[in-house]
Amino acid sequence: MPKFCRHGTLTERCPICHATVEATATRAVPSRPRHATRSRTQAGPSPRSGLTVRHELRAQDDGYRSSLAPGLRSTQDARRLADAVAFAAGRLAGLAANPPGLYAQVAAIADIEEATWLAVLIAYIGPLESEQPFAAIEAARRPWRQLPALEGIQPGPRGSFEPGRGEETLSAYRRFADRAGSQQLAFTADSSWSAEQRFERIYERLALPGLHRRARYDLLITLGRLGRYPLAAPALLLTEDDAVTLAAKRVFGIGDRLTLERRARKLAAAAAVPIEALDLALENWTREQPISSGFHRADARGASFAQGAEAALEGAVAALRC
Repeated sequence: MPKFCRHGTLTERCPICHATVEATATRAVPSRPRHATRSRTQAGPSPRSGLTVRHELRAQDDGYRSSLAPGLRSTQDARRLADAVAFAAGRLAGLAANPPGLYAQVAAIADIEEATWLAVLIAYIGPLESEQPFAAIEAARRPWRQLPALEGIQPGPRGSFEPGRGEETLSAYRRFADRAGSQQLAFTADSSWSAEQRFERIYERLALPGLHRRARYDLLITLGRLGRYPLAAPALLLTEDDAVTLAAKRVFGIGDRLTLERRARKLAAAAAVPIEALDLALENWTREQPISSGFHRADARGASFAQGAEAALEGAVAALRC
């Protein structure tokens, strides 16, 4: 995994630290030859310590270079990122045009309070990677003002639910809504704000105990794409210790968050995809089994979804190969 120095860039590229690295490498014992096989990203307990070990999914350096993704060193990695961007962009198009499962209910429910609450449960628990991605959310679902039945619930890979903490998190969310007067007022906030301003400020206000970055981001993306509130992501809004942030550091080859955001916007613009598509795409790039977030891979054959995915794929491939 690339290492970042105290100056906020890759150690091997830092003009200050590079000389020290070369000197150390010269004295080091030669390592075993590198193989072209990719390592797994599946996490599992170490048989000796019980610690969780996560392996990188990264191909061998084949000379690939791109100013849009300076952390990438192989064509294979670039193609995987392009595929991940295509799927994520197509999923966003599918949310707006033909949402599946419970997403369709969020779009259709007349009562805005119940629709908003269902979107919260989807983001908080998270769709499963199964033939019935919304099964756990359906089992836990209760009307607004009632705590969902969270005991024994299995969260999805992007869900924020932690056993024993659900009541604390959802009670904090209720207080967030009550301070505004209702969920609708909380998510509308100041009517003079732009959709981007509204997204960023409500994202900050939703920094509640047990509600991590990806769940907050997914919630606002969902409500915006389904047309319930005027919301549009202005950036990735990265935080520390987040799977998307860690992936962004690898792809963009730097640790500084402002630079990461700038490089993410540049890649999204070159690939002709919304900036929020990179949120799921970057995380999926690190995984052997990508997260579908409520969309079966077969959904890509649907007209609206396939059209968005193909357009995004062409843009992403062209961008990553420049």
